[in-house]
Amino acid sequence: MTDDLTIDVNAELSGADLAAFIAAKLCHDFVSPAGAINSGLDLLNDPSAADMRDDALGLITQSASKLLSLVYFCRVAFGAATTSERFTGDELKGLVAGMIEGGRATMDWRVSETDFDKPSARALLNLAYLTAGALPSGGEAVITSRRDGDTLILTGLAEGARARLKPEAITGLSGERLKEGLAGQWIQPYWLWLTAHEAGGSLSVIAEEGRVALVARMPA
Repeated sequence: MTDDLTIDVNAELSGADLAAFIAAKLCHDFVSPAGAINSGLDLLNDPSAADMRDDALGLITQSASKLLSLVYFCRVAFGAATTSERFTGDELKGLVAGMIEGGRATMDWRVSETDFDKPSARALLNLAYLTAGALPSGGEAVITSRRDGDTLILTGLAEGARARLKPEAITGLSGERLKEGLAGQWIQPYWLWLTAHEAGGSLSVIAEEGRVALVARMPA
């Protein structure tokens, strides 16, 4: 499976196209933990690997937890496949924490809001995850929220020695169609931009050496 797809920049992105790119990304993300679970089961069923039973169980447990975190995160971050119309800040924090657990980035959650509608919850999840993802070598992702009149301002600040955004991510966060590069690196940033704009809000990005800032402004 690859995500090295290119998009015709001159063509309109249809709902079917958008769904296809998101589905491809989700399948790509799910393959690793699902494959690890299968490998662990193979070890358990191999009579010659009896001495690796504890390792196999550990691999299955860790991978199943990661897969479950992915499912819980994605059903809110990418869709509306949930009966909840509103989410608490603690619920959203837990979803992001499950995604970045085991990574090099740490998260400082300073979200003051306690209640989010679906568009704002979707924006916050994607913004927080992309902020942490901008720290491949480690660093701190500070996630904040505040109200300014009728606007909810969500901010993700990534600071670290190698804090950066890939070119495809910058393209997506700017709301631009991908001309070249990896669609898998583009679709989630573009989805965040689309989420903010379809809700009547906006998204801005600052990317400089050692520092990345994402700011989503959503109707409160």
